[in-house]
Amino acid sequence: MEYVSGGPCKSGVCKKNSMSQSDFTDFGFEKVTPGEKTRRVNSVFESVAPSYDLMNDLMSFGIHRLWKRYAVQLTRLETGAQILDVAGGTGDMARLYSSRTGVEARIVICDINREMLSVGRDRLIDAGLCKKFSYIQADAENLPFAPNSFDLVSIAFGLRNVTDKSRALVSMYDKLKFGKSIVILEFSRVAIPVLQKLYDNYSSQVIPMMGKYVAGDEASYRYLVESIRMHPDQQTLKSMMEAAGFSRVEFYNLSGGIVAVHRGYKL
Repeated sequence: MEYVSGGPCKSGVCKKNSMSQSDFTDFGFEKVTPGEKTRRVNSVFESVAPSYDLMNDLMSFGIHRLWKRYAVQLTRLETGAQILDVAGGTGDMARLYSSRTGVEARIVICDINREMLSVGRDRLIDAGLCKKFSYIQADAENLPFAPNSFDLVSIAFGLRNVTDKSRALVSMYDKLKFGKSIVILEFSRVAIPVLQKLYDNYSSQVIPMMGKYVAGDEASYRYLVESIRMHPDQQTLKSMMEAAGFSRVEFYNLSGGIVAVHRGYKL
């Protein structure tokens, strides 16, 4: 889905100075129009989809699996829960949810990228789990579901790639049932100074090289590292969630703040 900044130019040619700073958003360290970011992010994930889970294992030394399990544990899901997994891509979070909610659960995997959904569906079919899930290609900013539909909305390692994060948070709030929670798992700000320097060096130098030699795509993984640096820190994201309407928002730092889990309620 494309977003167009500003109105039409009468001459048919827009001058650079006709666009204000608010007409741009971050694509890594670059400033681009919202439509351009949406297009580029889609291109990134089309490229990395086949090797996405393998690269996650390599980049995090497998620790991402523990982060995800911790986030799922915080949800306190009940049997038969109705779950929306936004940016659900390859289906690893949905698979964890399914192990806790029984056959009556409804789990909707939503992702803007068709290739990521395809990879996830194929893996769930291979595991004999495909019938438990629904797959929807949709933008997190405009989720195509009725208000108050889900017992849980989650998004894991996807929010930083959304063009308008505040708009996406409002959309997710709208789809959540009253009294239920959202869980956001995302890279965040390291809280330990010594670890910060080591992590910065590792992420900026090693991860792009892994992308180059393992996934054959250094540029996409350089963007993904930059997107982590540009993502709001723990307290800022908490404030953004509260502005979107969520109550009792709290966050939990994992691995010294390399990632954080935010949880909030619709009350």
